[in-house]
Amino acid sequence: MVLYVFQWNVHPDKGDEYAAFTQRAIARTLAVPGVVEFRGYRPVSGAAQVVVTYEFADMAAWTAWYAHDDVQQVIAELRTLTGNVSMQLWGPSPVVPQPIRPGG
Repeated sequence: MVLYVFQWNVHPDKGDEYAAFTQRAIARTLAVPGVVEFRGYRPVSGAAQVVVTYEFADMAAWTAWYAHDDVQQVIAELRTLTGNVSMQLWGPSPVVPQPIRPGG
């Protein structure tokens, strides 16, 4: 599996605009083939920080997804509503190549 971690801070003056953008943006990025799972996170403290993760079967699936015009357009639009955007691409660990679950 490949994990794409994407995080940003919502611009303080664009909260309403960001909220309207979010649902459309999620739907658009998930309509592009390749995503196995999507998750979103916010700090418990309620800050305007956001972390989302997209999971892919392999690097080829991520590459095709990331290169898609709709994904690139969503990223460009997101940058108009947020700051401190960072992206990280994570691959499997050679030490723990498969998930380990408690009791398993």
